[in-house]
Amino acid sequence: MDSALAPPSWPPSLQVLLGEPAVELWTAVLDPLGGRLRSLTATSAHLRPSGAATVRHAAVVDWADGRTTREHLAATTGSAIPPGATVVEGEAAGGPVTVGLWRWPLDPGLPALAWATSAAATAQRLGALGLDAASARLRLRAYRPGRRAVVEVRSPAGRWFLKVVRPSAVARLVTRHEALASVVPVPPALASTDDGVVVLPGLPGTPMRAALAGDPAQLPDPVALEALLDSLPQVGAAEPRRHPGDPLPSVRTHASVTAAVCPSLAPRLDRLVEVVGAAAGRHPVVAVHGDFYEAQLLVDAGAVVGLLDVDTAGPGARIDDWATLVGHLALLERLVDDPGPVARYRARVQELLAGRWAAGELEARVAGVLVGLATGPFRVQQADWVTATEARVALAEEWATAAMRPDSSA
Repeated sequence: MDSALAPPSWPPSLQVLLGEPAVELWTAVLDPLGGRLRSLTATSAHLRPSGAATVRHAAVVDWADGRTTREHLAATTGSAIPPGATVVEGEAAGGPVTVGLWRWPLDPGLPALAWATSAAATAQRLGALGLDAASARLRLRAYRPGRRAVVEVRSPAGRWFLKVVRPSAVARLVTRHEALASVVPVPPALASTDDGVVVLPGLPGTPMRAALAGDPAQLPDPVALEALLDSLPQVGAAEPRRHPGDPLPSVRTHASVTAAVCPSLAPRLDRLVEVVGAAAGRHPVVAVHGDFYEAQLLVDAGAVVGLLDVDTAGPGARIDDWATLVGHLALLERLVDDPGPVARYRARVQELLAGRWAAGELEARVAGVLVGLATGPFRVQQADWVTATEARVALAEEWATAAMRPDSSA
């Protein structure tokens, strides 16, 4: 098996879900069904500050009837175990760990996922909603076990996105899209289902990330981004925020998660949290997107024609929308083959923001954003994720150093 012994310093949840006990857990689930596990490889891992974790595995399973199938498996611990999951007790660090398990796409937290990932069933369900999805082709765009998924649907008659959520979240998500779509280029909710699907139209335009790589003429002037943010209507936060506009809670959370899997980075992460707290400043609470960066924007001929993923919209500090964009661009420069266009656009954004806030405040919040992005390599189980994580922490430190310079200025 590809699962390996997890370091003893890791939380018990990861020792079970990313170590040898994972094989035992899935063997216990598959054996009664006539399945024998041939291989098991972790493909994503989400760790929460509480120590609970959710892990996805890719598996090859031999069945008693002679078939061999590739399976996608999910396991979660803690309070995130949804009713209906297969529950198994594991052992780690001298104590029991309760694990909820399921096979894709039978996610007990997302009951609509089973039909939303079947072309035939999707055509039938969307047809009943008045949308012609005959001969549909499906593509999974995102999946967070037990939480949400996004499926792209393409048919000769159109293109849609199925946002699959917990049934209890549907009404709130529809209301959010309705409030925003009337003011800014957010996809409107075309339809919804009681079992947890909100149907959104595919919007025209080029993803801004693609434009940065291929056609800079498509890129909007940063002033257009500011106009977009200024147009955001106030909507309630999808999840309660005790201190909107304060970056510290989020930075502490991400730092604790990264330190849990990379203990050697803990002192550096602690220092980054200190810098963000000391230099972040106080800012008025306004309407914000909450996760504003190039992958959320669709552009065309220098205009913003689409704003995506508004789950995070709500009250917050405008500086954080800008810090999120600058932080993502700063990291993207390190990841692409040709960083020039990205660096130039980041410089244009920073030029727009120059002198807007006290020295170091934007840089400190960018450092905080990069601490959050440092969780990414582990989360996607990237090869050599330890090295990639350290590189992101080092980039955050560069911005933290800039924040502490007396002459730093956004």
